Amino acid sequence: MTYPNGPLLLKGALIYFGAPMLVPLPNIIMFQYNPETLTRSLTPWQPPAKRVYEERKDGVLTNEAEVKAYRDSQIALSQPYDPQETFSLVLEVDATDALETPESHPVALLAGVADRLAAIEMLMYPPGDSLLGNLLGSVSVSIGAGGIEVGGGASLEPALERRDAPIVLFFWGPGRIVPVRIKSLSIDEQAFSPTLYPIRAKATIGVQVLTEDDLVQVTGDPATGAAAALAVACYKFTRGQKEVLATANLANAVESIVGMLPL
Repeated sequence: MTYPNGPLLLKGALIYFGAPMLVPLPNIIMFQYNPETLTRSLTPWQPPAKRVYEERKDGVLTNEAEVKAYRDSQIALSQPYDPQETFSLVLEVDATDALETPESHPVALLAGVADRLAAIEMLMYPPGDSLLGNLLGSVSVSIGAGGIEVGGGASLEPALERRDAPIVLFFWGPGRIVPVRIKSLSIDEQAFSPTLYPIRAKATIGVQVLTEDDLVQVTGDPATGAAAALAVACYKFTRGQKEVLATANLANAVESIVGMLPL
């Protein structure tokens, strides 16, 4: 039920930048229904398990920098990197409403929700692999409740054996816009059309938030380009909001301290 005077409800989305262009064209996978729960987990940085031993030649320490870095990492309070954040959510997709007006939703009539499931699955594939001659890596696809819109151009550049992972932004309102990598995907197809395309399904998605240290190329150099710059900016913006909210919590701390005093 909707209320005419109720607040506008934003919808979450996964935004994929896969086009190798100066101005990246996003593939926006809008959530048909916002998940009811979002499970988050933060894991602090752990020192490397491999011990670094001193190596000397003619009495001179040859790996002084590595030894110093290892010793610094063993300090109990050492935290050189941001914690690793992961979260999981369950997305529901349903073509039932679209099938009530098939003349307005031909894709839903033909493939049910297979187009939306395929868009999510492709977030786990390296860009460039395509049976269409490497065309999908540079095509912008916008998926709505009942159709697909395609635009963009083709790239005929040869694929490399090792390719950088695509940049995906997770949008969950203005308070959380972060670059992520899909770590796990489980799809439960629950109903099918006469041609066996799914018309209702649940997708359980596990993602890892990418920090600035994660946004590097295969070569180890920092990622470049408009999409990478946008990903870094979104991460800094979301972290900045956390810091502001944590500072705002000082007011609650003061109230708690006052309440503990025997006045």
